[in-house]
Amino acid sequence: EVRLVESGGGLVQPGGSLRLSCAASGFTFSSAAMGWVRRAPGKGLEWVSAINSGGGSTSYADPVKGRFIASSDSAKDTLYLQMNSLKPEDTAVYYCAADKSFIRLVRGGGEYWGQGTQVTVSS
Repeated sequence: EVRLVESGGGLVQPGGSLRLSCAASGFTFSSAAMGWVRRAPGKGLEWVSAINSGGGSTSYADPVKGRFIASSDSAKDTLYLQMNSLKPEDTAVYYCAADKSFIRLVRGGGEYWGQGTQVTVSS
C-alpha cells in the first residue's frame, strides 16, 4: 500500500521558516518523482514544487522561487520542503504527491497523494 505522510506544518509569523517532511512507503522512492501542491483557503490546488527521481532536478512555481527549497533523502524515503521568508499568502494545506512522471507533477498532478499538513502564516 502506498502511503505519503506529511508533517511539519504549523503556525509561523511572517518572515519565518518551516520545514515540511513527507515520509513515503509502499513504492520505490528513488524511482519516483515527488512534488508539493497546496490549497489556500477558498482557492483551488496550486502546484508548488517538483523534484525528479534521484533528486537531481527541481522546479518551483514563481510565487515560491528563491524562498522554498525541495529536497529528498532516498535513504529515509522522505521528501522535504524548506520554506523561508514565509508570507501570509503562503497559508494553505500542503500536500505531498508522487508520480512516475516529473512533468505530470509540474502540471499539478500526481498518482499518489498525502493527507496534507496545515501551514498558517500570521502575526
